[in-house]
Amino acid sequence: MSTRYQLHTTWASLERMATRSKPYNFSAGPAILPPVVFERAADAIRDLRSPPHLRDAPRTGLSVLEISHRSPSFGSIVHRAETLCHTVLGVPTTHQVLFLQGGASLQFAMVPLNLGQPDHASCYIDTGIWSKKAIVEAKLQGEVHVVATSTPSGYDRIPPFPAARTYANSSYLHLTTNNTIYGTEYSDIPTVDGDVPLVVDCSSHIGSRPLNLDNVALGYAGAQKNLGPSGVTLVFVRKDLIDRCAHDRVPHILRYATHAKQPSLYNTPNTFGIMVLMFVLEWIEQQGGLTGMAASNGAKATRLYEYLDSSQLFSAYAQPESRSQMNVVWNLDGMASQERTTATARFIQAAENEGFVGLKGHRSLGGCRASMYNAFPAEGVDALVAFMAEYERTA
Repeated sequence: MSTRYQLHTTWASLERMATRSKPYNFSAGPAILPPVVFERAADAIRDLRSPPHLRDAPRTGLSVLEISHRSPSFGSIVHRAETLCHTVLGVPTTHQVLFLQGGASLQFAMVPLNLGQPDHASCYIDTGIWSKKAIVEAKLQGEVHVVATSTPSGYDRIPPFPAARTYANSSYLHLTTNNTIYGTEYSDIPTVDGDVPLVVDCSSHIGSRPLNLDNVALGYAGAQKNLGPSGVTLVFVRKDLIDRCAHDRVPHILRYATHAKQPSLYNTPNTFGIMVLMFVLEWIEQQGGLTGMAASNGAKATRLYEYLDSSQLFSAYAQPESRSQMNVVWNLDGMASQERTTATARFIQAAENEGFVGLKGHRSLGGCRASMYNAFPAEGVDALVAFMAEYERTA
């Protein structure tokens, strides 16, 4: 292809994209937010209302970016956000809600630091790269047993839940419930036998549908998928478990007890991010709560998977019984490895030219990935399927 033709097609594609308000963003995170949340956040940046969750509340004359995190205005944001985590997300009232920083990656270290007990191993279910990263951090603190893994199949499925004897008497059992890289997901939170605490990284599907969080002793989630912008980590931990944490050997700022004593205010929190999370939870509530989200997300995922299963060019990576509704991963079929890599790059570039961005698979796996979190519009999935069908027809 000549340089002149490449330039011509690039400008033509830009002209077509300019007719849309914005491209369809399939990024795995930070993910898109509902338009109404952008509007409310922009309004609060200009002049915050107090209390901020009431749209007709009086103005403070200050931006949310400049108010004190110990002011009554921000106090009302934290309280409202905590309440919505219980009422909208289904976090049990037996659990303390915390808004921390450092992402899920910091929780990989905080969990073993706080919950690890001397002479007791920590147990992990290995479902992919993020669980492997958590395992690496846990091994710095003590003995770790991997009690289930889907490594042999390349993480294309969820491993069977382990028998109780494999994790009995352990400090805790850790589980990653949705795997963005491989497009796999647990259909619900499993039940743990005995009194071993279940720790769950539910970063990329919390808020997408009802989950039995009563089974979870400690859960955590980066907000940047379904709950808000990057820079906020939702943690919910059973209150009785906080008292059992290994406080004496943990730096104060890394103790759950420290943050529970001054809920989310021990150090300066991400004030803007917590406010946006509050707005997102209110939006989820207005969409019919988690039941409404489940219907919407299920329909979007079904639409794309049905096309992939009927395609002769593309095929879904995850096995049907383990497929994620949030992250759909696929490959191009019927070609050698190097040819597939080239063909995949060509497809992704063609998709970007048509306004579909963020489809490149994770660097560790390759292929393609469409992340369709709560705020992603159904018409974007329909448009992608139509584009892929036409691409396949003319390939």
